[in-house]
Amino acid sequence: MLPKPMPLALTAFALLALTGCDDKVRDLGRPPSMTSIEDSREAQAMSTMPLPRDVSARREIDSASLWTAGRRSLLGDRRARQAGDILTVAIEIDDQAELSASSQRGRSGSENMSVGALLGFEEEAPLAELELAPGLSTSSSSAAAGDGTTRRNEKITLRIAATVVGTLPNGILQIQGSQEVRVNYELRELLVTGFVRPEDISRQNEIPYDKIASARISYGGRGQITNMQQPRLGQQVTDMVMPF
Repeated sequence: MLPKPMPLALTAFALLALTGCDDKVRDLGRPPSMTSIEDSREAQAMSTMPLPRDVSARREIDSASLWTAGRRSLLGDRRARQAGDILTVAIEIDDQAELSASSQRGRSGSENMSVGALLGFEEEAPLAELELAPGLSTSSSSAAAGDGTTRRNEKITLRIAATVVGTLPNGILQIQGSQEVRVNYELRELLVTGFVRPEDISRQNEIPYDKIASARISYGGRGQITNMQQPRLGQQVTDMVMPF
């Protein structure tokens, strides 16, 4: 007797489970692998040698003075300004937010209507037997109230070296930085990208995070501890499929 074919849903679930567990099985008993930097945008920006702006002949005596205008002189400007340069990003986030809102609404109304006389017909039968006043009386009231409060507190203090990976036509620098630190079987990852103005970079070649436009800051990790904090693959699929 031939075995019954596996249901389509069960087959899809088995393939999904095998695909998701492939990386975990390969890294079983090993620390998380670190990302290679050879193919990163930072490495490409550093390996790109821009053409010099000044192609005039230079003499050896030009670099002997302490007061030359070059970047390597004693008082030279060493701030990042072209692709491949490195600067330090200071991330000091200490944000607190508290929002509170309340509303209250009420309404009331009443209506009265009476008929005292009806052109003399009120004395004729059968209207004489009816009590015409009051004829109609209505009343209504409604009330609504709402209250809501939101509180949030975040604090991050980090420093990371970023690389200038490009320059926009208006002179704005595009920066990108990444940092990975592995301790035992846990890997910490820090990423930062954005756009900065050259004049916002300090003389110490640093820039605070609040002067980075379109800043994207990511602080996370991967490893055994992170895996334990995540729900299992089957539970994630169940939560996605089940309507309740």
